[in-house]
Amino acid sequence: MSFVLAIDQGTTSSRAMVFRSDISIAAVAQQEFPQHFPASGWVEHEPEDIWTSTVMTCRDALDKAGLTAKDIAAIGITNQRETTVVWDRATGQAVHRAIVWQDRRTADICAKLKADGHEPDVSARTGLIIDPYFSGTKVAWILDHVPGARERAERGELLFGTVDCYLLWRLTGGKVHATDATNASRTLLFNIHTGQWDDSLPELLRVPRSMLPEVKDSSADFGTTTPDLFGGPIKVAGIAGDQQAATIGQACFTPGMMKSTYGTGCFALLNTGATPVKSNNKLLTTIAYQLNGVRTYALEGSIFVAGSAVQWLRDGLGIIKHAAETGPLADKSDSMQSVYLVPAFVGLGAPYWNPRVRGALFGLTRNTGPAELAHATLESVCYQTYDLWAAMRADWPDASAATIVLRVDGGMTASDWTMQRLADLLDAPVDRPMIQETTALGAAYLAGLHAGVYPDPEKFADNWRLEHRFRPAMSAATRQRKLAGWARAVKGVLASDEGE
Repeated sequence: MSFVLAIDQGTTSSRAMVFRSDISIAAVAQQEFPQHFPASGWVEHEPEDIWTSTVMTCRDALDKAGLTAKDIAAIGITNQRETTVVWDRATGQAVHRAIVWQDRRTADICAKLKADGHEPDVSARTGLIIDPYFSGTKVAWILDHVPGARERAERGELLFGTVDCYLLWRLTGGKVHATDATNASRTLLFNIHTGQWDDSLPELLRVPRSMLPEVKDSSADFGTTTPDLFGGPIKVAGIAGDQQAATIGQACFTPGMMKSTYGTGCFALLNTGATPVKSNNKLLTTIAYQLNGVRTYALEGSIFVAGSAVQWLRDGLGIIKHAAETGPLADKSDSMQSVYLVPAFVGLGAPYWNPRVRGALFGLTRNTGPAELAHATLESVCYQTYDLWAAMRADWPDASAATIVLRVDGGMTASDWTMQRLADLLDAPVDRPMIQETTALGAAYLAGLHAGVYPDPEKFADNWRLEHRFRPAMSAATRQRKLAGWARAVKGVLASDEGE
């Protein structure tokens, strides 16, 4: 059994990938599922859609690879983090649609918790800020708004889980209610210092303890699938939230290593080792992974708009037909113009955390055209990454330009223009790997590690292969001028915030 099946359950689609023992890919299957937007700022998924699309893609991937359950050493799961499911312990029936990580309906709950002065203590315990992004307030909302749910939860009849936990419960036929430390650390209910559900936070957020899953290592025995699903039982042996899985897939096992994933948004994680680093720059402190009971921590920064800015050029402005056109178009831009796009279409993420501001263009002239807008759009992703990079270096005393290694993945990394500009603005090398499917690879690695298919982290890191290293080539004077222009643009956008 030298194959590992990775489940990559994302926000808009479910994927399954079969990896060989040399981490090459044997098969891929993917299936999109519906998004539900019942009110402004609300985002939901039907849990049954998540489940059926996951099972179908697993079966498809096995078929494409010509494999059966007997050939699979283990399953690894990676998932959209923070998305919240509450279901009946006896029947498995969800009591409400899953509330997605993007959902903002609990903003008032969060505002009251902040007004009551709870955020410093919550942040000290969880490494997070109080925000609707995280799972805890979503659970409370479901219990308060589904008739009879809170009473049923108090009686121990309902379970809570992030998507990994819900899938595991279904895969094992309701035998295992568990999650891993990375997903637990995104709930506002978990103490990242003790590695356990916190003593007081479930009471503060009004989440009954009987709903909470067991928290395990990221690579562990998570039970076995029921034989009817895939024609035979398969062990589940690895779980990690998607951004942590990408960190593992990028083999960022050494403190100082940093990965940045460029999808719709961008998530950057910096490995800080055995010590959780408190951020003074509005970054999150989170668990990167937990192996053999030992937690490794990271600083995390979230950018809300990355690839979606390129989609705006294509769908909103109509100046490109395909994302791949953006780099060549930017290359034709007028070098005498300094156009800045601050893509705060849904507010600004780290290190600003201002949901009220909106996007703006600065430096427009009569000669500004599609090429300059493409240039500004791609550069905006690089500038935002620089802001995270600078915040991480300020937060972590051990960090320096010489020690931080940036590894990149995700759709936007296909743009050589963007990656070169990123290296130029960071004044540091940017490494793009051979295997871009780092999230699924991370889940596969965790499962394969426990099953004995893959080696320990140090040896696995040796298998990481560089596809291209982008080295900085911009003069210091140009870099400083451009970064100063970006800082002025962001300051202008933040100054436009007049509150709600």
